[in-house]
Amino acid sequence: MLEETAYDSALARFKHESDVFRELDMGGNLNNRSLQAWMWDWHVQTQPCLQARIKELEEQEKASSKELAVQLSYFLKLLPAEKLVLITILELVNTLATGGYQDGVRTTRLIMTIGRAIEAEHHFQAAKKKQIPILDFKSKAELPTYSVSGYLELHKARVKARLEIEGKEDWMPPWTPEVRARVGAFVVDTLMEQATVINTITVDDKEYEEDHPAFFNTYRYERGFKIGVIKANDVVIQKMSQEPPREHLHPRHLPMLVRPQPWIRHNTGGYLFSNLSVMRMKESNEQNSYLKEADSRGAMELVYAGLDVLGKTPWKINRDLFDVALEVWNKGLGYPGIPPLALEQTIPDPPTNPTDLRAKADYAVAMKRLAQERSAHHSDRCSTNYKMEIARTFLGEKFYFPHNIDFRGRAYPIPPHLNHIGDDLSRGLLMFAEGKPLGQRGIRWLKIHLSNLFGYDKAPFDDRENFATEHLSEIYDSAENPLEGRQWWLKADDPWQCLATCMELRKALESPDPEKYESCLPVHQDGTCNGLQHYAALGGDVTGARQVNLDVTDRPSDVYTYVSEMAKAQINKDAAEGNKFAQMLQGRVNRKIVKQTVMTTVYGVTFIGARDQIHRQLKAIDDFEGMDLYPYANYLAKVVLDCIGTLFKGAKDIQVWLNDCARLITKSIPEDRVRLMFMAEQDSKALPPDMKGRRALQWQADLKGGQEQMTTVVWTTLLGLPIVQPYRKAGRKQILTQLQSVYISDPNQPQAGP
Repeated sequence: MLEETAYDSALARFKHESDVFRELDMGGNLNNRSLQAWMWDWHVQTQPCLQARIKELEEQEKASSKELAVQLSYFLKLLPAEKLVLITILELVNTLATGGYQDGVRTTRLIMTIGRAIEAEHHFQAAKKKQIPILDFKSKAELPTYSVSGYLELHKARVKARLEIEGKEDWMPPWTPEVRARVGAFVVDTLMEQATVINTITVDDKEYEEDHPAFFNTYRYERGFKIGVIKANDVVIQKMSQEPPREHLHPRHLPMLVRPQPWIRHNTGGYLFSNLSVMRMKESNEQNSYLKEADSRGAMELVYAGLDVLGKTPWKINRDLFDVALEVWNKGLGYPGIPPLALEQTIPDPPTNPTDLRAKADYAVAMKRLAQERSAHHSDRCSTNYKMEIARTFLGEKFYFPHNIDFRGRAYPIPPHLNHIGDDLSRGLLMFAEGKPLGQRGIRWLKIHLSNLFGYDKAPFDDRENFATEHLSEIYDSAENPLEGRQWWLKADDPWQCLATCMELRKALESPDPEKYESCLPVHQDGTCNGLQHYAALGGDVTGARQVNLDVTDRPSDVYTYVSEMAKAQINKDAAEGNKFAQMLQGRVNRKIVKQTVMTTVYGVTFIGARDQIHRQLKAIDDFEGMDLYPYANYLAKVVLDCIGTLFKGAKDIQVWLNDCARLITKSIPEDRVRLMFMAEQDSKALPPDMKGRRALQWQADLKGGQEQMTTVVWTTLLGLPIVQPYRKAGRKQILTQLQSVYISDPNQPQAGP
């Protein structure tokens, strides 16, 4: 089983790589061996040292006269040292690969990631040891899910399943952030002490080899703050950039080859053994308590049922598209979504005059920008490599994506690297595993889907169908000769999905009976700025509703274009009145510049957020290169937000009302808490003088608790899901570790103060 053998398989691969290189008599030159062989050597070097350090720590804790808040050795002994080292190596390499090699990874982030991984593996092993059952029940297909009888059947099935595991989950209480940080720091410190690489130095045309640490702890400054980071040796960075990440992909973050376990509780479902919550949250006890309460009342049945439907939908890899993408990747070509092997950059000449401070500053800024581009390019290459290797692994297989939800109730696939809500390449690589006959209207919708992907999506459906019909020659050429032909598909807004649709449409049209052709291609249906649709409906905005297609019109409306036209009109008016910012922006504002700001308006984007969004878009305009664009972004953000407020007046009024409600709610204290504080104050007056001092301290604690426990904004969706806004000022806690002093924010220890 993929989950069950995750770390054992990884360890076996590392050892195999090392043995192969030794058999080839390449063991003496470490740098000629693979990264997997290096990781095996680091594992062998670190394991005995970690065992000795844990034993030494345990003896120190036993001999200590002080009562320790955390017995660290207890948590370190929950897993064998062999597995602790392996988890540390895998998580360190993966974190560096995804976070960028050049700048390293923040120490706090890394040790918390490793601490969570060790905790998760302990829970997984405990689940196996306790024989927690893997339950599988099937809802009666003949009962409508949203009927009363269907709901009761779902509830009865889950209650029965819950009873089967009653009393078998108390063995896995969650670790505190302090425990995770200290455990992670302990094992990382041991690894950095033992893991080495050979660094070759040339002096006077002679090469010398030295053992250098593979990873090291250092600092960098961010916004005036000194931040601890962990970096890899340049030799390791070079090796990681040359080798594919397939061998150290975490198997528990991959799709499943069997149907996911149905969700039967808030923490039981999805992967068979890995312990996951149905809701993604940032370790908030408040959110967790509301979720548990809703789960215990059976209010989550429809949420669970929806996630089960998504999870049991089978997928497969689009082999035809994968072959094209693989050829592009292997040749190192630069295509949309696939960065080229070599990044072309123009290195500026260093300033010739060492006293010219302006030239030196410009040179430093240019070099920093080039370094950022290289880092971003490398991250993009790693991300694409992940997708391609996962797709290669699952070729010819039927697989599934377990799902869970975020705290707002939006469903997401748990595997993060390749899924159906990913980028254009990810979506193009995926197809349904089970096809359906196209029927009478299937060809029409394939053509409409292709037109939408190409970017011709603002016309009536008939025109979009005709667009595809008129371009059948280009469609056939794209499907038959994607890399050597006219490459019409590359002009599309979503080229890889467009190519997949070209291939599918060609197969359907060339089949003996297109209506009976079984297609596996997903055809997308999307709303127009859904948040603004809800606001327009709630606020009775007739004009706004028309712009987000809630009204019947001859052709689809485009709210982003409409807002950009409103902004252009205001800019022209301001320019005529002599506004220098408006004069510079005339003729340069388009749909793309305003789109993100319009989209995020419904999510409460602030003026600063809108300004930053527009600033990023203005930077992409060639005419503005080298200019200070913040004054222009300030002006344009104000214009765009005013236009949105004018167009969606009802939406703006509702947002203001909701903000006022939230402000009042979050300044209130729950009734039960007020009662306790009042009782504490009354009791303190009746105490004898010698007790009042201690009672006063208790009163201060109660008062502080009241400030910390001000009410959170909470509402319940129609599906019974409690939505808890987790935004509190979290208290920071300093923890001394083997690596450095780190600060962690504990969401369950809020700051005092109103």
